[in-house]
Amino acid sequence: MTIRTILVDDEPLAIQGLQLRLERHEDVEIIDTCNNGREAIRSIKTHKPDLVFLDIQMPGFDGFSVIQGLMEVEPPLFVFVTAYSDHAIRAFEAQAVDYLMKPVEEDRLADTLERVRQRLTERRSAEEAGKLKEVLAEVAPDAVDTVDQAEEGYAANRYEKLINIKDRGQIYRVDVDSIEKIDAAGDYMCIYTGDNTLILRETMKDLEKRLDPRRFQRVHRSTIVNLDQVRQVKPHTNGECFLVLDSGSQVKVSRSYRDVVARFVH
Repeated sequence: MTIRTILVDDEPLAIQGLQLRLERHEDVEIIDTCNNGREAIRSIKTHKPDLVFLDIQMPGFDGFSVIQGLMEVEPPLFVFVTAYSDHAIRAFEAQAVDYLMKPVEEDRLADTLERVRQRLTERRSAEEAGKLKEVLAEVAPDAVDTVDQAEEGYAANRYEKLINIKDRGQIYRVDVDSIEKIDAAGDYMCIYTGDNTLILRETMKDLEKRLDPRRFQRVHRSTIVNLDQVRQVKPHTNGECFLVLDSGSQVKVSRSYRDVVARFVH
């Protein structure tokens, strides 16, 4: 999968620096660069890229104006690149994949691109499924409802509803609905419910596969949160945020996982 990409920044050195870092990622193809917002809008409409790295503060049309200028077309994925941290909440509202601070760190860029790849895979899978349903609607209309029901049933039954946890010599059967958050400590997970904290010997990666990603999302390298138990989003410094849960506890959302917050502020 090639990620067709446009870079937008009024500083030529910033574009050059980002180009050099992106050259290390073989699946990223830079198809155009733009020096201002008006050029960006024209280029995006012409080339229809998968991804745009977008500066925020530019003369004339700023980064947010670029997004507003694309309301009538299918938008690409956006990653904001800026020297300022005080635009983070607006970036969430704009559904940005990530918000990178200048100078861009290579590790952060790699994390961002991994999230972009995941988003594009999900988007393309959804498009393929939509095309299949269109064909079915023409040749076998009755089959469309069957496909929809099968998809819903698969999503509902694929993930765990109860997790067995052996802790301090006892086995607890924990309803996943009651889980508020999960913290990682090496190969151990701390499972927080409304009235208890249990220790599960399992890696974060394996546990994520057992939980429905529509409800349980990682908001930090070592923390998963039940999104159904989030009641408030509080902005913090450096583009980070805190999620306030139903119990009153607060969980920091690191910059690498800020797109999770977009679910609550649009």
